[in-house]
Amino acid sequence: MNLETQIMDKLKEAMRNKDQAALRTLRAIKSEILKEKTSEGFSGEISEETELKMLTKMAKQRKDSMAVFNEQGREDLAQTEEEELLVIQQFLPEQMSEDEVKQKVESIIQQVGASSQADIGKVMGIAMKELQGKADGKLISALARQLLSS
Repeated sequence: MNLETQIMDKLKEAMRNKDQAALRTLRAIKSEILKEKTSEGFSGEISEETELKMLTKMAKQRKDSMAVFNEQGREDLAQTEEEELLVIQQFLPEQMSEDEVKQKVESIIQQVGASSQADIGKVMGIAMKELQGKADGKLISALARQLLSS
């Protein structure tokens, strides 16, 4: 079942349950899908990779907004962002633990033969491709830098 079908099913369910947070978020996801479908150069179905990128971007936006709102003492707005993030995360793959990410980054470093900070680009390119949607980019970057500096 593709993402669009899942969203439509969840949207109907949220309407029946009068779940405003889910409705708001699912409509936002549906809007992103529509934008992608109407963009130039689009043909046929949206790939799983594109869906994953889209959802990851939306989740990151919610996390960033939550951090800003908490920083400014706006817990009400942070709560709204957190509710939306929880809905988005239902459609994302399970996130890897920090230890799992560290092991994967170590194996990538060995795979490409990276030995210094100058090789960070090679490591990050492969790591981001392999761990997309499964781990936060900031965490991957921090671990890669830490492992290459030691």
